[in-house]
Amino acid sequence: MKKKTYWGLIIAAVVVIAVTIAIVFSSKQHYRQSVPPTDKATTTEQKITDDAVLEVHFFDVGEADSALVECDGHYMLIDGGNPGSSSFLYSYLKQHEIGFIDYIICSHAHADHVGGLAGALNYATIGVAYSPVTEYESRAFNSFIKYLNEQNKTIRIPTPGESFSLGSAVVSFLGPVDMHLAETNENNSSIVLRIKFGETSFLFTGDAETEEELSLVEAGCDLQSTVLKVGHHGSNTSSSEPFLKAVLPDIAVISVGSNNDYGHPHETALERISKYCNQIYRTDQNGEIVCISDGTTVTVKTEH
Repeated sequence: MKKKTYWGLIIAAVVVIAVTIAIVFSSKQHYRQSVPPTDKATTTEQKITDDAVLEVHFFDVGEADSALVECDGHYMLIDGGNPGSSSFLYSYLKQHEIGFIDYIICSHAHADHVGGLAGALNYATIGVAYSPVTEYESRAFNSFIKYLNEQNKTIRIPTPGESFSLGSAVVSFLGPVDMHLAETNENNSSIVLRIKFGETSFLFTGDAETEEELSLVEAGCDLQSTVLKVGHHGSNTSSSEPFLKAVLPDIAVISVGSNNDYGHPHETALERISKYCNQIYRTDQNGEIVCISDGTTVTVKTEH
């Protein structure tokens, strides 16, 4: 074989191999981009020091929701209760000298979740604000927007699978995975997020009802959590059996008002929850509920 022919064959072979690799790589990239994101797709690393602690304060804000998460000096506020809770949140943050909140989460636009966030924004500056919508016709939501604008902040709509660090904890957005469900029921626009801290985890569901819960189960989200913030104040339209079976919580927290007009928490929902969880706490009975995790176990302290 002539020398030129020999080298020509080698060059041709190299070209074929290179083209093949490029095609395979391109197809893999396309596949990765086309896969719907899930909470398992996070690349956020979790490194916990021996003295790290995660605290979740479930505030007693009546027939409403509000919780403050703290880890390594970083803060996240999830919902703010009704507009009447604005002064409470302002005073609480001032008393504890919390002048900066890394993340504010408005689970959905209803007044009993967004209402008091204006009070928090009046005292503390924030890093990022999340909500499933950027517009909603209500005085409470518009007040939220007003005080965000005063800090030159705009709402971000989270994507399922998106995650961020809060100190040494990792927060992952799981839902909503199907906003079409919100067209007939705005509760099903609720942001669902999971906080992972060592071997422990916390699941927040806003007012997600059965339809959104099942959409998360069907999407294959990793829902198993140590602590479940029970959806929709213990309504019978939430805490479905397939959802609870996927979460398998050790501790359930219900944010609910005493003698409320809705009959929350519903007896049937409590029966379902108690099948999967032995520890159930309620703000109408226990007042403020504080869950403290050392990364291995979660202890609970209550006001009452």
